[in-house]
Order: sequence, then structure tokens, then C-alpha cells
Amino acid sequence: MKRAMKQSTLMLILNGISILTLLFLVFSLFSYSGVSKELNKANEERFELTYNANRFMNGSAYLTNEVRAFAATGMQEHYDNYWREVNELKNRDKGVAALQEIGITAGEQDMIDQMSALSNELVPLEDEAMKEVQAGEREKAIEYVYGTEYSASIAKINELKEAFLDALDVRSLEQIEVLEKRADYIEFTMIFALAMVGIVTVLNIVVTRVQIMGPVIAVKNQMGEISRGNLSARFSLEANTSEIGMLVDSIHETRRELKKYIQDIDYILAQMAQGNMNLTVGNDYLGEFAPIQAAMRQILNALNGALSRINLTAERVSAESEQMASDAQTLSSGSVEQAAAVQELSASVQDISRQVDHTSEDADSARKASEEAAAQLQVCDQKMEALTAAMDNISKSSQQIGGIIKTIEDIAFQTKILALNASVEAARAGEAGKSFSVVADEVQSLANKSSVSAHDITQLIESSMELVAYGASLSSDTTQALAAVISSAEKSAEMVERIAGSAVEQSQSLKQLTLGMEQISEVVQTNAATAEKSAASARELNAQADELKLSVQRFRLRER
Repeated sequence: MKRAMKQSTLMLILNGISILTLLFLVFSLFSYSGVSKELNKANEERFELTYNANRFMNGSAYLTNEVRAFAATGMQEHYDNYWREVNELKNRDKGVAALQEIGITAGEQDMIDQMSALSNELVPLEDEAMKEVQAGEREKAIEYVYGTEYSASIAKINELKEAFLDALDVRSLEQIEVLEKRADYIEFTMIFALAMVGIVTVLNIVVTRVQIMGPVIAVKNQMGEISRGNLSARFSLEANTSEIGMLVDSIHETRRELKKYIQDIDYILAQMAQGNMNLTVGNDYLGEFAPIQAAMRQILNALNGALSRINLTAERVSAESEQMASDAQTLSSGSVEQAAAVQELSASVQDISRQVDHTSEDADSARKASEEAAAQLQVCDQKMEALTAAMDNISKSSQQIGGIIKTIEDIAFQTKILALNASVEAARAGEAGKSFSVVADEVQSLANKSSVSAHDITQLIESSMELVAYGASLSSDTTQALAAVISSAEKSAEMVERIAGSAVEQSQSLKQLTLGMEQISEVVQTNAATAEKSAASARELNAQADELKLSVQRFRLRER
């Protein structure tokens, strides 16, 4: 089996990459948020530093402007503004304190100290200038605040202001640029992480579509084909060591096993349909198919046993019916011979009657004829005894045939039950059991034919038995009549010596004897006709038995 990465492992790797990328993205977001806060704070600090630096510088410039304005105009308002700034507003001190609270470098603090020192050096000049203004000497006051010393200090302070503002701006701008670079880098990493998440997501979708959904859809379609009984549908997926590959291998194995089972069952049922019951069923069926294999084995064993019994019974029925036909033919021949003998006897009696009527002188001839008649009657008596024995044998054979017919009916009934069970099993098997259903129909048809034939034979046997019984009764009557005839013949022999005196009586007795012989002749004719019918019925039974035997012999059974 080809080795391949398991879908679960691949999904775990892709999902792990997605989770790690998302965690990195979340970390980047938090970092970007922190950098943004630092950047905002740096901008605020830059603004605060610039604002407070300007506040410090503007405070110094405000004092300078107010003192110069007071020196130039002498207006009390400028004087008050000056001292309100010094005593109340204190923008310079507050600006320096705010700068120190925000945080400044040592160089920046040094510049502030220098500006403060220069401002403090201007305070005496400003005080002198305000005093001169109050004293009315504004020109002197102007010299103080517009003089070279004051202007030089102001120029230095302005230079320091510019340097201080530039230093603050450069330092805060560098800090902001560093934070902005960090923010840009984090933003780039976030974009990269988002791109990675997108790529992994797309890759996950593609892998899910190609490695999972595609094979799953193919497996679903293949299982649909299998559920519809189509085991030869194209299935291009190959087995490998992944989960879906192992599932594909299970489907291929299932198809192979099902094909094997179906081909095996189809072969066995086809052979059974062709009449070949000399089959064996192995033990290689698995799972839920094992009961089917056991059922097929039981069906084969049952059919072999039933058909073997039917074959054996058919052979026995054929032999018995053949014997019965032979006996019936013998009975028919005996009955014909008996009828001929009775006719001859009747003719002899009529001759005797005519001789007695014509002459009494032929007493000696009459005695001889009487003795001959007695001998013939003895023969008739023997024939009648043989006829009676033959009728008894026919009756016994009919009873035996009735038992055989009962056996055939039982076999037909069992065969019908077997065919019904086979039809039920074929219906359970569905499409795969159609051929076996044909065999079941053939067996049931054969059982119906056997049942109908057995019923017809039973009716014929019953009719034959009734006729045999009737023939036996007539044989008994004939025997009694022959006994009477023999007695009369003996009396005739005794009376021959007295024939002259009793000729009339002998004539009347001979007339009665003639009438009895005619009745006997009719009975014998009836027996002969009955024997012919029995022989025909026996021949029909033999033909039916041969047909049953041929029907069973079309099946090739196991050797026992």
C-alpha cells in the first residue's frame, strides 16, 4: 500500500500553523496597540514639551515686553502685568516644572538653567527701569531695557530658546520616528500574519477540497453504486496509508468480496438450474454472508436428499407398476381363456340337451358326455379357483400400489414445501435469487405433476379395486354355480342308468344348466373386460412412473 500523510495529520499541521499565525497576529495587535499608545504618548509629550517650553519662553518674553512697554509708555497696566506674571502667573516657573515633570535631558536642563540665569541677570535692570519710570525718568528706563547689556542678554536668551526648542523637537521627533518605525514594522508583521492566515486558510480549503471533500464525494458515489448493486462501477481512488486511503482500501476489499460471493452464488444457482446437484459449498464466507453459505449448503443437502428419495420411490413405483401390469395382463389372459372355456361348456351342455331331447337310447353316450362334462367342470372349477386367487393377488397389489401412491403424495407434498421454502429464500435474496427461484418453480411444477399423477393413479387404482372386488364376488358366485353344476353332473351320471325314466327331468335340468352357463358366460365376459381395464390402468401407471423417473433423472445428484 502506498504511503501517504494522514488527513488528520495534515489538517493538524495546517490548523496548527493557522493558530500560531493567529496568535502571532494577536500578539502583533497587542504590540501595535502598545506602540500606538507610546506613539500617542510621545506626541502628547512632544506637544507638552513644546507647549511648556514656549510657556517658559513666552513668560520671559512677556516680562521683557511688559517692562519695555512700561518704560516706553509709563502706563501702570504694563507695570501691573509685569508683577502679576512674576507673583501670580509664574509661567516661567510652571513651564520649567512641567518640563522637568515630563522629562528633559541634562543638556536641556542646562540650557534652561542658562536661560534662567540670564533672566535673573535682567531682573536688576528691569527693576531699575521700573524705578526710573516711576521717578519720571523714562529715557533712563529705556536705556536700561533697550541698552546693550539688556539686548545682549535678550539675544543670548533667544539663541538659547531656539537651541532649546530645536533640541526638544529633535529629541521628541527621534523618539516619535523610532516608535513610528516600530509601528510600521508591527503593521508589516500584522499584514504578513494576515497574509499567512489567508494563505493557510486558502491552503486549508484547497486541501480540504482536494484531499478530503473530493475523495469523500467519490466514496459517497461509489457507496451509492454499491447500494444499487453495481459492483463494477469505475472507482479511480487508490488505497494508501491515510484515513481516506484506508477507507478506499476497505471499499475495494468489500467490492472484491461481494463479487466473489455473487459469482459463487451465481455459479451454484446456475448449476442447480441445469440440474447439477453434485455441488459443494465451502466455508470461506465472512460475517453476515456466512448464514447465506450455510443456507445454500442446507438447500443442496435437502434437494439431494429429497430428489434421491423421489428417484428411489419412482424406481420402486415403476417396478411395482410393471409387475402390476404383468399380473393384470395374466389376469386378462386367464379371463379370456375362462370365457372361451365357459362358451365351450355351454355348447357342450346344449349338445347334451339336444341329445337327451332327441333320444334316450344314447344313454351310454350321454353318460360319456356327462363324464366329459364333469371333467370340464372340474377344469372350470380349477380355473375359477385360479381366477379367485388372481383376483386376491390383484386386490393385494392394488392395496400395495395405494400405499406407494400415498408415499408419492407425501413426496409431492414435501417437494411443494421445499419449493415454497426455496421461493421464500429466493425472494429474500432479491435479484441474486432469480435463478434459484426458477429452480424452485421447476421443483414445484414437478411436485404438482407428481401430485396430479398420483391423484389420477389413485382414482384408477380405486376403480380397479372396486372392479376387482366385483370380479371376486362374481368369481365366488361362479364357483358356487360350478359346484352346483358339478353336483348336477354327478347326479346326471347316476341318473344316466335311469335315463329312460327321468329323461324329461334331465331335459329340464339341462335347460336350467344352460341358463346358468349363460349367466356364467356373462360374468366371465365382465371379468375379462375388467381385467383389460386393470391392465390398461397398470400400463398407464407404469408410464406415469417412468415419466416421474425421467423427470428426477434430469438432476445430477451426489454419489451416496
